[in-house]
Amino acid sequence: MDYSQEYEIVIVEDGSSQTSESVIETFKDKLLISYYIKPNTGPGDSRNYGMRKAKGNYFIILDSDVILPKDYLYKASNSLENHFVHCYGGPDDAHNSFSNLQKAISYSMTSYLTTGGIRGRKNTIGKFQPRSFNMGLSKEAFLASNGFGNIHPGEDPDLTIRLWKLGYETTLISEAKVFHKRRISWEKFYIQVNKFGLVRPILNKWHPETAKLTYWFPSIFMGYMLFAIITMFLGWWYFIIALGVYFGFIFVGATIEYKKISIGIQSVLAVLIQFYGYGKGFLKSYYYIHLLKKTPEKQFKKLFFLK
Repeated sequence: MDYSQEYEIVIVEDGSSQTSESVIETFKDKLLISYYIKPNTGPGDSRNYGMRKAKGNYFIILDSDVILPKDYLYKASNSLENHFVHCYGGPDDAHNSFSNLQKAISYSMTSYLTTGGIRGRKNTIGKFQPRSFNMGLSKEAFLASNGFGNIHPGEDPDLTIRLWKLGYETTLISEAKVFHKRRISWEKFYIQVNKFGLVRPILNKWHPETAKLTYWFPSIFMGYMLFAIITMFLGWWYFIIALGVYFGFIFVGATIEYKKISIGIQSVLAVLIQFYGYGKGFLKSYYYIHLLKKTPEKQFKKLFFLK
């Protein structure tokens, strides 16, 4: 089914140094495109800007590093027709064209063997937390919630929790999958997951009823890893062997999925970076926000955009 004339495509350039104008020009006769250029005020505020400009009553929010499968709109629409919700999210995966590094990072962020699988592939209705790289939101829910806040990252779970408090339901549409490029270097991946860790204690402070033990897992894991290394030198091999078995499963799982040993090796490194970066950020933020009672906007200024 061709949806090209039924959907308005809203593109917002949020202070981009390289615009999409030339690309948009090649599609102007094929697609209904609304194109806006504005100063950089952060992803959340720019998405709000686009939704305020949009003509429709239901918005699909995608990031610029996402590839949309041809049947995405059909599957999302079909699901909403059968069971309408005011907000949905979909899973992400790695495309065949992605680099080995991107595939390894994707595996680390989405596998059942890591904390990523908890969000991305579980058929949860009512309490699923959509992410803004693949998210649907009704105009009604947008207006009721005022959309995304000025924190980044973390603007999407914050919006989801506020929607719950307003009585709106969220769900996972597992068929509405996108291919998400994520980060293209180890350094950028570390910065990203470290920010994820910094943000979570802030969200827990704003919404204490949503705090879970699972958010501590990366920090606990890194503590266990340090303990295993220390006890290994004392002759206690059991803990380090258990760690080796876990990473062995990561290696085998990624190698089988992508049919490349090199991706299996890189996936082990990606999991280490993910847990270390997130765990370190989480502990740092918890210390300042929950123990020292610092104001998030003052303590972590780089996580907030001024509107």
